[in-house]
Amino acid sequence: MSTVALITGAASGIGAAVARRLSAGGVRCVLVDLDGEGAERLAKEVDGAWLAADVSAEEASLEAVALAERRFGRLDLVHLNAGISGQVDLARFDVARYRQVVGVNVDGVVFGIRAGLPLLARSGGGAIVATSSLAGLVAYSGDPIYTMTKHAVVGIVRGLAEPLAAQNIRISAVCPGFTDTPLVAEARQTFLNAGFPLLTAEDVAAAVESAFYSEIPGNLLIVQPGRPPVPYRYAGVPGPAGGQRPPRTG
Repeated sequence: MSTVALITGAASGIGAAVARRLSAGGVRCVLVDLDGEGAERLAKEVDGAWLAADVSAEEASLEAVALAERRFGRLDLVHLNAGISGQVDLARFDVARYRQVVGVNVDGVVFGIRAGLPLLARSGGGAIVATSSLAGLVAYSGDPIYTMTKHAVVGIVRGLAEPLAAQNIRISAVCPGFTDTPLVAEARQTFLNAGFPLLTAEDVAAAVESAFYSEIPGNLLIVQPGRPPVPYRYAGVPGPAGGQRPPRTG
């Protein structure tokens, strides 16, 4: 029986590269994107299923999982990749834009995890990989709201790693640096003029594939040009002076 993957933000960039890479290895793909025409074109290319949907709406993820079950009967891999840049000016605050960014970058991940878990469990377990960013690990003053959302993605991956591992479901995140995708298209020439190397979507797709099969719960893979993916390690934080560990409360 074929492995089945669900990919959001799949019409272009990293999501499309992941779909092509996985399908070349025999994985059947369900592609979700607000760009329905792009998702449909790629679905025809990889012989997959597609859904035009906004991941900031909970129904989008539920419909995508239902499509995977209806079309392929199972779900093994979930790549929660849809994302948009922040570009929210706090001096001239646009609440609608702020809600849009948080809706796609944070809600889309939470809704995708929630929707995918039951079918992953019924399929015997599997893996979830979220696309975060280096901005999910360090401060990026160029886009503070984007930075906040990508930190949130890292937070939920780390928080869910242990409980999901107990259900035979691995969750991890990739944290790429600047990548040559539509998200950075406006700044691309600036990077080129400065001689700063950009990742390709294919570079990140290779890291996503490796993250799917990582045995490290909550693995965070840093992806930078010219380097193999590197797991990120947080430093520990000081506890009480007496060395006590907190009790479980959940």
